[in-house]
Amino acid sequence: MNIKRFVIITCAALLFLSGCATQQIHNKSSVMDYLYPKDVELHPEPTMPRLKVPLKVGIAFVPATQSYQRGANLWSGPMDSIKFPESTKTSILNRVADNFRALEFVEKIEVIPTTYLTPGGGFTNLSQIGTMYDVDVIALVSYDQMQFTDDGALSLSYLTIVGAYTISGSKNDTNTLIDTVVFDIASKKMLFRAPGISQVKGRSTPINLNEELRADSLQSFNEAADEMIVNLDDQLKMFKERIKNNPEEVQLEYREGYSGGSTTISAVFVLLAISFYRRRQNIR
Repeated sequence: MNIKRFVIITCAALLFLSGCATQQIHNKSSVMDYLYPKDVELHPEPTMPRLKVPLKVGIAFVPATQSYQRGANLWSGPMDSIKFPESTKTSILNRVADNFRALEFVEKIEVIPTTYLTPGGGFTNLSQIGTMYDVDVIALVSYDQMQFTDDGALSLSYLTIVGAYTISGSKNDTNTLIDTVVFDIASKKMLFRAPGISQVKGRSTPINLNEELRADSLQSFNEAADEMIVNLDDQLKMFKERIKNNPEEVQLEYREGYSGGSTTISAVFVLLAISFYRRRQNIR
């Protein structure tokens, strides 16, 4: 065997071994894939939202769109054991729902199972959900998590409704993005959004890799959810002020029996008093 051939074989063997030492696990659900599927050429144009106050809000995780594993020789457990646990999803949805329940202009909040959302269902599916659950506004929660064990640097890149996020990583990292986007169903208009990001750096041996990755995955999901909840609280407060100060962006319609809060009631009394005073002046 000549030296050139020996070098080629050696390099090929090293590449093979390094490939075997690389593991990637990717779990993802995407609002873009759910609302704007690639196989649909025309997408509806949003119009000005006409919100009925108090709001009836639904919240749900969009269906998973991607889940894969590479370097299976390092993974001893089934693929289902590394997916986003439904119990954790339910816990996150309930925490998001609590933020809406605290608002005076929200009448109810419905937690909607993911099974009612059709993959790629778009706004047609949202309209069906709105009718089924009697909600006008819906908060869609998506996630993107990449776990990898590798000597080289890798990154997670996720396309959101307003652009792409990129999180760089190194060996044995878990990168997670959780994004909540709130839509008015009738107008198909996005009202606001709130993201949360987490990066967990792990250390493990091939023996305990299964348990370590599962623990890192759960930790990263919870950390990203914590940040997203804080951002969501801020966005809800900003949205409340925005619809007050910018009536040209959103039209408000009060439901029967709702006065819009104590401030609105006081304003009505003032207007009635002024009207009564002017009427008396005209009679005189």
